[in-house]
Amino acid sequence: MSPAAKRPVEPEEAPAAAPAQWIGLHSLRPAPGSRRPRKRVGRGEGSGTGKTSGRGQKGYGSRSGAKDRSRFEGGQMPIHMRMRKLRGPHKKQSMPFEPFRTHTQPVNLADLEARFEAGAEVTLEALRGVGLGTRKGIPVKILARGELAKGLTVHAHAFSATARERIEAAGGSCVVVEK
Repeated sequence: MSPAAKRPVEPEEAPAAAPAQWIGLHSLRPAPGSRRPRKRVGRGEGSGTGKTSGRGQKGYGSRSGAKDRSRFEGGQMPIHMRMRKLRGPHKKQSMPFEPFRTHTQPVNLADLEARFEAGAEVTLEALRGVGLGTRKGIPVKILARGELAKGLTVHAHAFSATARERIEAAGGSCVVVEK
């Protein structure tokens, strides 16, 4: 055993309070590790980035003036050319771009339960007044998420079958509004 290992361990004393450090423009510095020196390329083989300077052997990327576009996909057909085209007079009326796009804005039964009193007349203006169905020009469809225990007269452009059943079971009625 070394002599240092035989010595009894004494509890360390608390260090004396360090003098207060003045913080100012003279003492500001970036957080440790947040600033790294730039990579110096082409400075000899021993540096690890000599000769080809990290660009590889041959090809477009090794040439001077080669652009590394963010949307470039390595020569495969790019996403904007793989997607099908929108046809029609206006994009909103043309065929759906995504498979699940709907052309209505949903309002759920739980929202009606929370925002309207029993026996209330729920019109499109009343829905907008409580923050539901606020997008202009887009039809409102009532969906069946949640429960409804109040009898409401609901005016909307469309109703799901389950929503219609639940509104009528609660003693209310559904009025389809024409666009």
